[in-house]
Amino acid sequence: MNRPACLRLGLAFGVALASAHLSAAPPAPKAIILATTTSTQDSGLLDEIIPLFERQTGYLVKTIAVGSGQALAMGRRGEADVLLVHSPEAEKALVADGAGIHRRIVMHNDFVLAGPPADPAGVAKHTAVEAFQRIAASRSLFLSRGDHSGTHAQELRLWKAAGISPDGQTWYQQTGQGMGQTLAIAAEKRAYTLSDRGTYLALRKQLDLPVLHEGDPSLRNTYHIIEVNPARFPQVNGAGARAFADFLVSKAVQARIKEFGIATFGSPLFFPDADAPGADAGRR
Repeated sequence: MNRPACLRLGLAFGVALASAHLSAAPPAPKAIILATTTSTQDSGLLDEIIPLFERQTGYLVKTIAVGSGQALAMGRRGEADVLLVHSPEAEKALVADGAGIHRRIVMHNDFVLAGPPADPAGVAKHTAVEAFQRIAASRSLFLSRGDHSGTHAQELRLWKAAGISPDGQTWYQQTGQGMGQTLAIAAEKRAYTLSDRGTYLALRKQLDLPVLHEGDPSLRNTYHIIEVNPARFPQVNGAGARAFADFLVSKAVQARIKEFGIATFGSPLFFPDADAPGADAGRR
C-alpha cells in the first residue's frame, strides 16, 4: 500500500474512533434555572432538597436566590424555568398575565419582628400594626430590605396598615440586601427588622437580636411554586420546571420539609401545605 493510501486509511480509522468515543460519551446533564427567595437559600432548605432532586431526576439545578420581586421579574422575562416565591399578590398577577402557570402552595412559616434586646420602642406586647406605630413614634432605627422581596412587600403592608409612610425618615433605612445580611446589619446597629422565621432561626446563634413580636395572624408567610410558561417563552425548560414543582409537592419532600430544622434548631423552619385542604386551588 502506498503512503497516501496509508495516510487516508489512518485518518479514516482515527475519525471512526473519535466518532465512537463521542457517541459513547454520556449525554450532557439537563439543567433548570430556579429563581427563589433568599430565605429558602439562607435557611439551608435548598441544600437539603436540591441534591435529592438532582440524584433522582438527572437534572442540574442552577439556583438564583434573590428577593421574590426579582425572582418574579425573571419569570416575567422568561429568564428562569421555575419560581419558588412568597409574594402572593405579585404571584397572582404573574399567573393572570400568562407568564406563569400551575401556581401551587408548598409551605409556610411566619414573619417575626426582631430588634435590640432593650426594645426601646416597647413593641413586645402589642399587635404587629401597633408595634410598627410604636417604632415610628419613638423614632427607633428600623432596617428594611428595600429589595422588593416578599418580606419587603409584607413590611410595606404593615406600614400602610399602621398609617405611616416611613420613606425619607432618618430612622428608616434600607439595606438593599437579602434577609441574612439585613439581620446581621440590624444586630450590629441595634435596629428593628422584619424577618421570615426560617432565616432568623438559621442565623439566631450569630445574632444578638431577639424576636420581640411574633404570632400575629397578619404575619403568616406562604410559599408557592410557579412554572414559567414555555408556551410564551420557548427557551424555558418546561419539563424540568414541572418535574421540580411536582417534586416539591410530593409526599416524600413534604415530609422532609416538615422535619427540616428540628434537629438543629429545636423547631421546624417551615410547615408543609401541599396536602392541606384546597392546596391545589391555585393550580392553573
